[in-house]
This record gives sequence, C-alpha cells and structure tokens, in this order.
Amino acid sequence: MEPYVYAEWRIRRAGLDYHVEVEDHYYSVPHRFAKDELEVRLTARTVEVFRKGERIAAHLRNSGNHRHTTTPEHMPSSHRHFADWSIERIRREASAIGCSTAALCDLILEERRHPEQGFRACLGIIRLVKSFGRERVEAACLRALEIGARSYSSVRSILDNKLDRQAAAKRAADGPAILHANIRGPRYYN
Repeated sequence: MEPYVYAEWRIRRAGLDYHVEVEDHYYSVPHRFAKDELEVRLTARTVEVFRKGERIAAHLRNSGNHRHTTTPEHMPSSHRHFADWSIERIRREASAIGCSTAALCDLILEERRHPEQGFRACLGIIRLVKSFGRERVEAACLRALEIGARSYSSVRSILDNKLDRQAAAKRAADGPAILHANIRGPRYYN
C-alpha cells in the first residue's frame, strides 16, 4: 500500500515553445502539443502533464526561477540541432568576431523573452563570417547597432548591399563608436 500523496490539478496551455508555465517555471511537453490545453498534476516533488487523461510528460518539480526544464525528446528536430549551443558559447563565438558582433548578439539574446529564441539569429550572424569574412561581419553588426536592427536578416541585408563599408567610412571620421546599453545615440534626439 502506497502512502497518500497530496496533488493539485491545474489547466495550462502549452506555449509556442512547447513549455507549460507552472508557478514561474517552464516545463516541456512534446512539441506536437504546442498551443494545446493540458492538465497539470503537481505534487511536492513532481510535475506531470496530461492530455485527455494520458500522461505526456513528467518532470521533477523546480522552484519558480523563471527557467526552463526541457527534455530533449520533446524538442523538434530543428531545435535539437541547437541543443549543443549555449548562451556562453554564442557569446564566446561572437566575441571572437569582434565587440560589435558580441554586443549585437547580447542584445538579441536579452531582448527575447527566452534567450533560446535568439539562438537562430545569433548563429546565422556568426556563420556569415564564412561568406563575408570577420571584418565585414563586424562592420555590419556595428551598422546594425547604429540603426537599431536586431536580426540576422538585417545584418545579411547590410552585407549584401555593402552598407557595412559605408559605416566603416563614417566611423573613421567620427572616431570609435561607444557601445553601451545606456547610451541613447543620435536617433533618440531626432
């Protein structure tokens, strides 16, 4: 005979990122259940997620720290491709290109609700080095920072249209740009 275990039931909807929020923590469910309404059973030690009475996920319970608990099998194959990348690795790779690239990738990661949502954009920017070279990518990232662009497609467009070379000419006349989150820049005053 097993001892009685107190449990609470809650109804939650899985987000687009296939996680359900329970007391300020996010638990994964198989990605095919994204946006579905699910039942969550909470005990002192576990979080179980059900759909129409069938258990689809089980996790050890974590504190409400606004973090994610993700089971790799729940991820779509396109996300598993990025699983070996971490925020630290992206920052390290971006810093190796230059300070503007590092600053842009930091902003992309910080402005997303979940930093993982910025991985694809950052990895795309990092991989542009293969096609355009380190110096051009760094100049394009500086240009993107100057104009307030925060995406891979913006950096790619700057490179495709050779606007990174215009930014380099302007910087040479004005001196080095200062990159800091608290500096508003000329766009703020216009």
